[in-house]
Amino acid sequence: MAEMKFEEGLKKLEKIVGELEDGAISLDEALEKYEEGIRLSKQCAKRLEAAKKKVEILLKSEDGSIELRPFDEKTAEEEKGQETRKKRE
Repeated sequence: MAEMKFEEGLKKLEKIVGELEDGAISLDEALEKYEEGIRLSKQCAKRLEAAKKKVEILLKSEDGSIELRPFDEKTAEEEKGQETRKKRE
């Protein structure tokens, strides 16, 4: 299977899920669709993980300099909470 864009893979996966939920296809076809869905799911997860690793946040320090750091979900949530508290003050 050639590499496809994440959005294309997700749309195709959604279509497969819909077809499986509908139940109007034969068991053999359902198994083929299921296998294809698993492959697409793994491909999409792989692309998401690669994108997550590439994401970086620019943070402005108190002295005005800019620091480039790898993205960290926990840190991002903490900083978001700090910004919300600062706006309330």
